[in-house]
Amino acid sequence: MKIAFIGLGNMGGPMALNLHKAGHEVLAFDLSKAACDKVAEGGVRIGGDANATVQGAEVVISMLPASQHVEALFLGTGQAKGLLACLPAGTLVIDCSTIAAASARKVAEAAKAQQIDFIDAPVSGGTGGAIAGTLTFMVGGDAAVLERARPVLEKMGANIFHAGSVGAGQTAKICNNMLLGILMAGTSEAIALGVANGLDPKVLSEIMRRSSGGNWALEKYNPFPGVMETAPASKGYAGGFGTDLMLKDLGLAQENATAVKAATPLGGLARSLYAAHSLGGHGGLDFSSILQMFHKAR
Repeated sequence: MKIAFIGLGNMGGPMALNLHKAGHEVLAFDLSKAACDKVAEGGVRIGGDANATVQGAEVVISMLPASQHVEALFLGTGQAKGLLACLPAGTLVIDCSTIAAASARKVAEAAKAQQIDFIDAPVSGGTGGAIAGTLTFMVGGDAAVLERARPVLEKMGANIFHAGSVGAGQTAKICNNMLLGILMAGTSEAIALGVANGLDPKVLSEIMRRSSGGNWALEKYNPFPGVMETAPASKGYAGGFGTDLMLKDLGLAQENATAVKAATPLGGLARSLYAAHSLGGHGGLDFSSILQMFHKAR
């Protein structure tokens, strides 16, 4: 299958590589030359620009930072036409970015007008899941379109959930990431408290992991340096899922909560904590670096 992949960051790059390894004909593009070079080393061909990359593609996959990037890519800006204007009827578009549900519906409506199939399919599982091909996809869109996309998604993920109509995937994702931001902050605070009392962070983490405080951060993404070799915390908080991206997702959750009049006090507090952490100059570090707000290395 001919697949165009736009957006080759920490998540998109490994996803494109997995499609290539599965035997698909992948042509990819990113505004970052370094990101393009990295996937090119794995054998993925690189397009000259986004428009050139999608020419002749049966499937177009995007993995971009935020709503404005997705809207600009597919709908265009100013006099510049978006990709939807370049795609023939029958093309399948899969957006794996985490964006506002309203933005997903906006792009889907424009795609439908041109007889282009569209689903929003944000992911969970972190960079480790992207590399291993074990991501969880939360899909919004018609069931028939999801079935068309399933053979492609299965090469990048282990779990595929149909959340509902277009935009539902995005809603599920912001609920998940709001919880993730809350539990990472709470886990960091608890470990920092134990360390301040002289406890070994590895021992404490294992105690909590096997007790009622157990959670995903303790299982796979420990925020304390040296506890888990594979976690960003043990790599200077490099790579992974950036603090500013978590801040963006928590902001989306609060915007949605306001729109539907839902009470999300812990989500609001988590957003404030990550905003303060970002303002402190840590926006580019992995979101687990929130531990630094509670623990000062001696």
